[in-house]
Amino acid sequence: MAGLSRTVGIFGAFVAVVGAAFYPIYFRPLLLPEEYKKEQLINRAGIVQEDIQPAGLKVWSDPFGRK
Repeated sequence: MAGLSRTVGIFGAFVAVVGAAFYPIYFRPLLLPEEYKKEQLINRAGIVQEDIQPAGLKVWSDPFGRK
């Protein structure tokens, strides 16, 4: 029985570590879209999309825009 609880503990710790790493990458931008929109405005200031976009490809779109 001690082996089972040890295995469950190790598996639970692994899931917790993966969840903690995944939260800022995926869930935080979904929960705070205004913060990320402001950050992207600052990062993309002064960039003319047509000058750097390869011919024939779609111009950047808002990653937070809803379809």
